[in-house]
Amino acid sequence: MIWCYGILTDEKMTDKDKKIIHMDQDAFFVSVELKKNPMLIGKPVIVGGNSDRGVVTSCSYEARKFGVHAAMPGRMAKQLCPQAIFVRGNMDDYSKASHEITEIISERVPLFEKASIDEHYIDMTGMDKFFGCMKFASELRQTIIKETGLPISFGLSVNKTVSKIVTNECKPNGEMEIPFPGVQPFLNPLAVHKIPGIGDATYRRLSEMGVRKVQTLAEIPQELMFKILGQHGLGILQKANGIDLSPVVPYRERKSIGTQTTFESDSMDISKMKAILSGMVTNLTYELRSQQKLTACITITIRYSNFETVTQQAQIPYTALDSLLINKAHDLFRKLYSKRMLLRLIGVRLSHLVSGFEQIGLYHTSEEEYDLYQAMDKVRDHYGIESVVKACIVKRPERDENGKIIKYNPRKKHLEKLQEDENQPVEERKKSRIRAFINSDLGTATKLDG
Repeated sequence: MIWCYGILTDEKMTDKDKKIIHMDQDAFFVSVELKKNPMLIGKPVIVGGNSDRGVVTSCSYEARKFGVHAAMPGRMAKQLCPQAIFVRGNMDDYSKASHEITEIISERVPLFEKASIDEHYIDMTGMDKFFGCMKFASELRQTIIKETGLPISFGLSVNKTVSKIVTNECKPNGEMEIPFPGVQPFLNPLAVHKIPGIGDATYRRLSEMGVRKVQTLAEIPQELMFKILGQHGLGILQKANGIDLSPVVPYRERKSIGTQTTFESDSMDISKMKAILSGMVTNLTYELRSQQKLTACITITIRYSNFETVTQQAQIPYTALDSLLINKAHDLFRKLYSKRMLLRLIGVRLSHLVSGFEQIGLYHTSEEEYDLYQAMDKVRDHYGIESVVKACIVKRPERDENGKIIKYNPRKKHLEKLQEDENQPVEERKKSRIRAFINSDLGTATKLDG
């Protein structure tokens, strides 16, 4: 049977042969803190949110009993659980633990996807002929626990969505398999908010319709679902029926973003190089935050005038913050540029990307700086990426014949820009001010997507 709107019910028939494992750390940040300080075991522990404006990053299951949860304002968490122990947290430790777990998984499975800093999807389809997938997953889980000292849970089922739900249902420190025949009976009695992708707004909309259980959601006609929630509603309807066609995406180094510029004439202007690096990193970090991604590796590339190309990279705690990455980029550039020779190219690449948000208080960064990043991103979202730039990459103000700074006249500038645009090709109009600055002073810039 085939549904309209592109939903194929017969795709479910292929799911019975799939074996997808979803592994997720239990209260990951808190677990790392408990490993560092066993005296905290059994107590309500909260990572982050230790100031009035802070936000809870993670909390122990003891704290969750009082209603505390991630993303909750710290002030509210203190009211719900006055006896909670607040820990500032350290992203260096969490990144290191995440890398250790990923390394263990990568050495033992044929195909896996690192979905975030603390969760992985593993595709074991077709491996039943060699060994039982449930047995393998259980042994892998025990290996991770033994080698890292951190608790982890997993769900095994026919696709990524169902496996993730299974994991959430067997937490903490649990494991469960739901084979193909049991998928719908497993999903039906669950609350609709257990389905990944259903946020607060969608949940309220469904609740207003009287839809609170997955079974009720799964029985809604697709035409009605499309009318209410559009294409997003059809995706939710698929998940409620145990359908998820998304593949496990291999975790590779190619998951990266980068940019580079080739100078029009070879240069040794170090201050200008650092300014361009700052501009490149600023654009890339904005792109990371827009895509809700974090990076754990930065690579700097330079090419000398004799075409010798050298690169250097550094592992860093997961982040998407300008200041940390700019400082690291400048540090790598200083180490790379060892020859007093002209340069013809410089580039930056951010890799080891995972889904996630930068967490207040985990990078030794002030809340004011976080607020600044959020404010700048809002301006860029509305007015374009070039609307807010680092002062170091902006040209010096123009001066008149007497040496006085010519005051900025936005109306005059706008009229000049309109006149200039009329005389330029379409492609030239699309260039950002930052890129135009690089082009006019040094050469051509190229964006690299991995």
